[in-house]
Amino acid sequence: MKHNLLIFTILCVSVFAVSCGEAQKKKKREVPYWENPVQLDLEGIKKRGFIRAVVDNSSTSYYIYRGRRMGYEYELLRNLAKRLDVQLRLIVNQDVQRAYYLLNTGGADIIAINLVINDERKKYGAFTDPLTSLSSVLVQNREKPTIKKVEGLDGKTIHVRQSTIYRSQLEYLEDSLQINIDIIEEDKNSDELVEEVVREEIEYTLVDEGVALVNSTYYRGIDVGLKVNEPRPVAWAVRTNAPNLLAAVNDWMEKGKSSTYFAILYGKYFLNKKNNYYRNKSPFSSISGDRISVYDDLIKQGAEVLGWDWRLLASLVYKESRFDTVATSYAGAKGLLQLMPVTLERFGVSNPNDPLESLMGGVRYLKYLDKFWLERVPETNERIKFILASYNVGHGHVNDAWRLALKFGKDTQRWKNVAYYLERKSQPKYYRDPVVRSGYAKGYLAVAYVQDVLSIYESYRVLVEP
Repeated sequence: MKHNLLIFTILCVSVFAVSCGEAQKKKKREVPYWENPVQLDLEGIKKRGFIRAVVDNSSTSYYIYRGRRMGYEYELLRNLAKRLDVQLRLIVNQDVQRAYYLLNTGGADIIAINLVINDERKKYGAFTDPLTSLSSVLVQNREKPTIKKVEGLDGKTIHVRQSTIYRSQLEYLEDSLQINIDIIEEDKNSDELVEEVVREEIEYTLVDEGVALVNSTYYRGIDVGLKVNEPRPVAWAVRTNAPNLLAAVNDWMEKGKSSTYFAILYGKYFLNKKNNYYRNKSPFSSISGDRISVYDDLIKQGAEVLGWDWRLLASLVYKESRFDTVATSYAGAKGLLQLMPVTLERFGVSNPNDPLESLMGGVRYLKYLDKFWLERVPETNERIKFILASYNVGHGHVNDAWRLALKFGKDTQRWKNVAYYLERKSQPKYYRDPVVRSGYAKGYLAVAYVQDVLSIYESYRVLVEP
């Protein structure tokens, strides 16, 4: 009996030892994400057709104002994407460490956030040339005694955005000045923390000088006069193994700085106090409110009829008319959803300048298109792309592309397959094919239209509450 027990014990110990050994090997095999970044440089990004950029939802980076996408970083990125001849796709993220993870694992290609350049961060990504130099500024409420020198931070509690350089800057002051600062990191963006100072929910926060400058234009009750450090260069970041993308971005930056483009854009977002105030305090700004347009309630009614997310319908309205009820295109399309005269009549719109009548006429047309594609494209998200393309170029042309895809053995329930042939409907080889009934069309414009509407929708979906 004792002999059997001894054998059993030895076996258990052996199994445990083997398990521990395997676990240790597994642990050793795990490589930090930044040491093995995904292999994707400029050539792959161009082949794919789009570049993914991480941005911040803030008054200086990226936001929605009256349906329009705006922001200093957003406009810079849009210009960069145009230069690279790719589409721009944005990822809104306020956690810098998460942004580095996305960058290295392929979820993003560039971090377009003001990153202070330091050796610690260089392991996570390759810095571009500096965009500018910034200091960190203490934001405090003027209604209370204000701190004039950094020594006055002793014993104070300062709330800062998490995963940023602000903590280490304050810790440096603690060490060099032999003072004590209670540093609280928050999962909030800088604008939110500034608002908490204004509402006296917190006493102090630390933000970039640019953010402080913009916020001081419409929060006159804050003091942003105390800089806690000398200006330091800030830059964007790409993967360490993407030298061609880095070179292209740096070349674009050099040309932008040597022209007036960067200066004009900087003035628009940081120096124009009146426009900054209206953009950032409007109920139609994603920073301070959750409205896209004055017609949101009407759009919600129409979206309910369609079974759509109202922000998707709002994206279509913005693309068509910029929410202008009296807009008229060169071709004679009118109203919020820019219906042609024959369509206005067919779907019962007598006054295209009446927002409700115009919108609901467009909704009835969209409902008709939905029914047209329902049986052939049963999956809702795919069908919406067919509907949007049909709304732009006419369902006859999209139907031609569908028939071409069917003829050549492609899956006709997938938009990308039908889009391929729609883009080629301006070529005689395709528009003269026997299965084509509606003839020539600039189908590539309709494909781009679908992408534009969905891109606007993605921005609304991320930045505006449902």
